[in-house]
Amino acid sequence: MNAMSFETRHNLSIGLRYALLILIATIFIFPILFMVMSSLKPDLQMLRDSASLRAFLPVGDISLNNYAEAFERVPIVQFAFNSVFTTSVSVAASLLLNSMAAFSFAFLQWRGKAIVLSLIIATFIVPFEVIAIPMLLVANNLPWIGPEGIEIGWLNSYHVQIIPFIADSLGIFLFYQYFRDLPDELVEAARIDGASIWQIYARIVMPIAGPIVATVAILKFLVMWNAYIWPLMTIRSEELRPIMVGLQYFFQLNIAWGEIMAYLSMVTIPVLIFYLALQRAFIESIATSGIKG
Repeated sequence: MNAMSFETRHNLSIGLRYALLILIATIFIFPILFMVMSSLKPDLQMLRDSASLRAFLPVGDISLNNYAEAFERVPIVQFAFNSVFTTSVSVAASLLLNSMAAFSFAFLQWRGKAIVLSLIIATFIVPFEVIAIPMLLVANNLPWIGPEGIEIGWLNSYHVQIIPFIADSLGIFLFYQYFRDLPDELVEAARIDGASIWQIYARIVMPIAGPIVATVAILKFLVMWNAYIWPLMTIRSEELRPIMVGLQYFFQLNIAWGEIMAYLSMVTIPVLIFYLALQRAFIESIATSGIKG
C-alpha cells in the first residue's frame, strides 16, 4: 500500500511538473503564434481578431500578401545578407577572442589578472546607451586603410558593426567560469607531456568546451542579430544596413501592421533555427553549471 501510495505521488508530481512546463511553454509560444497568424491577415481583420482567440487561429482572409508587400517596401535580401555576415563574423571572432582571454585568466599566471578580471566584470553594469556616443566619436576618428589610401572614420562600413563588439565581458566571464571548474590535473598532465599553451588551449580545453561555446554563441548571436541603435547611428548607406533597421521603413507614411508582422516573422526564423541547432549543448551547459555551482 505504501509502495502504491509512493508511486501515485511520484506520478502525480511528474504530471504536475509537465503541466507547469506546458503552461510556461504556451505562454512563450502565444506571442510568436500571434505574430505569424497576424502576418497572414489584412490589417483590419488582424485588428478585429486581436480581441479574441481568432488572433491565434488561421481563420478569415488568409494569404501571403503581407510578405510580398514587405519585400516590395524593404530590400529584405540585402538587409538579411548584411545581418548574416556581420553576425557570423562577430560570433566567430568573439568565441575565439573571449575564450582565449578567459583561458589566460583561468590557467595562466600573470600580475594583475584579478584586477583586470574585476574591471571586465564591472562593465556589466554599464548600459550601452551610456557609451554609445563616446564609441561613435572614437569610431569616427579611427584610421581606415582602403583602396583609396588612408581615410579617417569607420562610419558606414561593415567593420564598425563588427569590431567594437568582438570583445564581450559576458562571454569572457562565462568562459572563465567554465574553464575554472575544469580539473587542474587535465592541464597539468598536458604540461608534463610537453604541450605548449596553444596546444593545451586548442587540443584539450576547447574540444571539451562545447556546451559553453554554444551558450556564448547563442547570446552573441541574439545581440548582433537584434542590433538596432548602433547601426542606426553609424550606417547611412542602405547597402550596409542590418535587418533590424529595416523596421523603420514600415513606420514611414502609412503604417502597415500586417507587413510589420510578416517582416518580424522572417526576422525571427533565423533566431529559432540557430537556437534549435545549439539547443542540446545550451541546455547541457545550464545543467552542468547548476551541478557545479
